[in-house]
Amino acid sequence: MGRSSVGVVTVDDHEASRRSIRDVIEATPGFELLGEAASGEAALALVAELSPALVLVDARMPGMDGFETARRLRSAHPGATVVLVSSDDVAGSACDSCGAAAFVPKREFGRAALRRLWNEHGAPSVASGA
Repeated sequence: MGRSSVGVVTVDDHEASRRSIRDVIEATPGFELLGEAASGEAALALVAELSPALVLVDARMPGMDGFETARRLRSAHPGATVVLVSSDDVAGSACDSCGAAAFVPKREFGRAALRRLWNEHGAPSVASGA
């Protein structure tokens, strides 16, 4: 559809984490924050409404956790790139089982990590050649 920037939705139950991720997205040229959700359930509705290219999902949330959220997002929106973010390093081992493209620890998430994640897992040339 030719968006000039990568549309992103963030999903995290903590406002401080959403704010930090929002700041990174807004400071990174080529990326646009489309929306934020505080739960997995809210994320499903928001992604259906906004059709982002990239969804950043906290692995550890009450209720529907990030793994289940990622599974449902990948099933309903196979064109979206879903990335798990968490302060819990163990979450990275579960990416394959939930369909997430990658995992990044919150402490490592910044402009360079956002670009790298998109270039490696979401950029159309990479996705079509994988």
